[in-house]
Formats: sequence, C-alpha cells, structure tokens
Amino acid sequence: MQSDSPIPRRLCHAVQVGRVTVGGGAPIVVQSMTNTDTADIAASVKQIAQLWRAGSEVVRVTVNNPESAKAVPHIADKLAMMGIEVPIVGDFHYNGHQLLTAEPACAERLAKYRINPGNVGFGKKRCVSASTGARWIRRWPSR
Repeated sequence: MQSDSPIPRRLCHAVQVGRVTVGGGAPIVVQSMTNTDTADIAASVKQIAQLWRAGSEVVRVTVNNPESAKAVPHIADKLAMMGIEVPIVGDFHYNGHQLLTAEPACAERLAKYRINPGNVGFGKKRCVSASTGARWIRRWPSR
C-alpha cells in the first residue's frame, strides 16, 4: 500500500553553496558530479555546462592532485564567460588540506568543499588533517 504523504525530511541547518541554498527548509537541490579528469579544463567545462543545461544546480569535481587544483580557477573563468553560474564543489580525498593551502586560487573559486573524513590522514594524523589543514575550510561550507 502506497502512502500519499511525503517522506519526512531530516532537520538540518541551511547553508549557501554559491547562490544555492541547501538544507533547512529549502527545496531539494539537484547535484551532479563530473567524471572527467578535472585537470582537463576543456572536457570539464564541457561536461559542467552539459550538466547545468540538464538541470544540475550544483556540480562536484574531483580535486585529487595539484594539476586539478590549478585547473579549477580556469574552469570557473571559462564557465563565467559562457554565462554559466553553477556552484562548483571540490571533492577532496587524502590531501585536500595540502591542495587548498598550496593553491589558494582553487580554494577561492570553489563554492564548497567536500572533504571525506574517512579518507583524510591515517592514525593520529586523521583528525588533525581533517580539521586544521587549511584556513580556507572555515570560509566555505564543507562536509
């Protein structure tokens, strides 16, 4: 038997991801993730544009090495020149704190960081890396 009542949403705080409100009482947001090599600027711009045109309101990109971190500002610039204002979320594993510190332009151009705490550091370094790696983390929403 199917119920006509909506599934209750978990209460949470609303955050801004660029110009998009996520959580709280805001409508559910469509988020996508690219499957391109983020260091390939042309391919990443093309795919983000396609996702945006298809209705994605937020797009995640992998930032897993210095080359991809250096590419993020160029990707954001090219999207802006195309009139595409979709928030870009950086998806970090293992070395996000190092990449954000080494590439401040990347940190400034991302609307949000997704730092998977299960993949940040090992042993005693695990909590330290996740919480203190980059001063940028305090400026934007992160998960």
